[in-house]
Amino acid sequence: IACSRSIISSFRSAMAMAPPNAKPASTTGNNNRIGLALIALILSFYAFGLLETAWHLPVPNHRRRSWLRKLTGNRGRGQTIQKLNVGGNINIAKNGLSDAGEEEEEEYYDDVTIQDSADDEQDDENANPVPPAAWPISLRDEDGNFVEVLHPGHKAKGHPDFPMMVPKFWIDDPVSIHQNKLMTRELAMQIGSCRTPDEDGNYGRGDECPIEERTIFVAIASYRDWQCRDTVTSIFQRAKYPDRVRVGVVDQIVEGEDGPCDAPYKPCKDDPEQELCKFKSQLDVFQVDAPLSIGPVFARHLGHRMYRGEYYYMQSDAHVTFTRAWDMDIIGQHESTHNEMAVLSTYLTDIVGSIDGNGNSLRDTRPIMCNTDYESGQNNRYLRHGSQPEAYPTIRRVPQLEPYWAAGYSFSRGHFVVNVPYDFYQPMIFQGEEMSIGIRGFSIGYDYYAPERSVCFHHYAEGRNKRARDKVPHYWENTNQYAGAGVKAMFRLLGIVHMNPEISPDRWDHTEEEKYGLGGVRTPELFYETFGVDVVNKQTEHHLCQFVETGNMHNMFTKFIRPDGMGIDYSKISFRFKDPMKRKVHH
Repeated sequence: IACSRSIISSFRSAMAMAPPNAKPASTTGNNNRIGLALIALILSFYAFGLLETAWHLPVPNHRRRSWLRKLTGNRGRGQTIQKLNVGGNINIAKNGLSDAGEEEEEEYYDDVTIQDSADDEQDDENANPVPPAAWPISLRDEDGNFVEVLHPGHKAKGHPDFPMMVPKFWIDDPVSIHQNKLMTRELAMQIGSCRTPDEDGNYGRGDECPIEERTIFVAIASYRDWQCRDTVTSIFQRAKYPDRVRVGVVDQIVEGEDGPCDAPYKPCKDDPEQELCKFKSQLDVFQVDAPLSIGPVFARHLGHRMYRGEYYYMQSDAHVTFTRAWDMDIIGQHESTHNEMAVLSTYLTDIVGSIDGNGNSLRDTRPIMCNTDYESGQNNRYLRHGSQPEAYPTIRRVPQLEPYWAAGYSFSRGHFVVNVPYDFYQPMIFQGEEMSIGIRGFSIGYDYYAPERSVCFHHYAEGRNKRARDKVPHYWENTNQYAGAGVKAMFRLLGIVHMNPEISPDRWDHTEEEKYGLGGVRTPELFYETFGVDVVNKQTEHHLCQFVETGNMHNMFTKFIRPDGMGIDYSKISFRFKDPMKRKVHH
């Protein structure tokens, strides 16, 4: 502006001081036009500078300036990982860069018009945070619904940025759903698709959707596991209604050495009746180069991104065999709790001696999650589940309440994965994963139950399976590449769930803590007080299983399930567990 004023002033002075022998008026007129053109040029530079300044201002509430993007021709796009391969696996998380993502997100903002920011905020408040339900659905139909992220392992180590293209979350903001308070039943019923629509064409039918029509999303994290394809085959083969099941696999492999999880044993043209052929449209495989693997938390985070609004969410390992009609069995068990916030979760029993050739279970016992204690690792002390007791259920005709959640098997309503997404910023974490999800879920209002009957069994590296399972590599073969990343991640994990009060909060990463953090229904401190966890002295009250396994916890706590079925009201529970063996010794 100062420059423009100076030039204008000089121009006027020159015109005023013209000598007596000045040129005719026509010449003067030409000079005026030249001067005005010069001013216009300078002002255009100034306008361009304003535009540049606006482009680089921070964006409030993560709103994209689509109008600026149009004016600037989508500037500022960097290189991204390989483009989506829609013909088979979703092979987009690869080593090696290419110029992908040129059209990223553009289709979602083409129709946006400039309007007052207050109107924008009002629209945001009134907008339904739940996308419309749809079925069938697949990531292969979402060519533009991916986002670029920086690999958290490389970032934690200070390596050069390594971008990856990953699926967007179905709902990116968990707080928009749980709102740091108890989620309403009305909102919970909006999450979950039905295999067939109602008479108005709506696939979101809430609990009016018949049980056999309710969709299931199964998430599997696999690391170079040759049994992954067998697990997927078992899921579709043994389901009573396989048409309502969708499987999402995060397949971490070395291409050329490991078989992809969706590769059938025979070509589909030779044997189209193979489950991997018949249900190919219901299987999404997100393939990741094995050297990028940084543990189960990151792999399962990617799995959570693959969820697309199914009625139920199930998580299992990649070496599991399912029982006949497992889908109807586990849904029936979940519904019998009369608790919308119920999460059925357990460590799985070994496959040996557990299932016959027809897929029928041979077990009447089941494990229950109650045995947990402190251990050291990653420069911290944290809770780790031990071996869990397996016995005949004390509580009959319904799953039995338990305090802890297990990563090896989990079954819930779909909103659990929306409200409690795996933390993106926890590379190289193995132990501690279950505390993170379990306590965060507790704070949002979820309750954990042991299934009364097991609907799948695990292939452990024991007995007759030991030799074959021992050949499967593990992600910690990448430890040297990401050494130290897990220490930082553990500080964050424990800090979020208030398990390391002795550590100053400024020592750990708070990035997107609200998204991957706690809810407002219950506090972690309430959990620790109720179940005998001393986070200061790093001790637990032992023999918790005597309270849980006997059914005392179930009978005492389930009386306080809210009338609308939205979880247990812990404000009415004053019980605090103490080791019963200590009391006997004192007496």
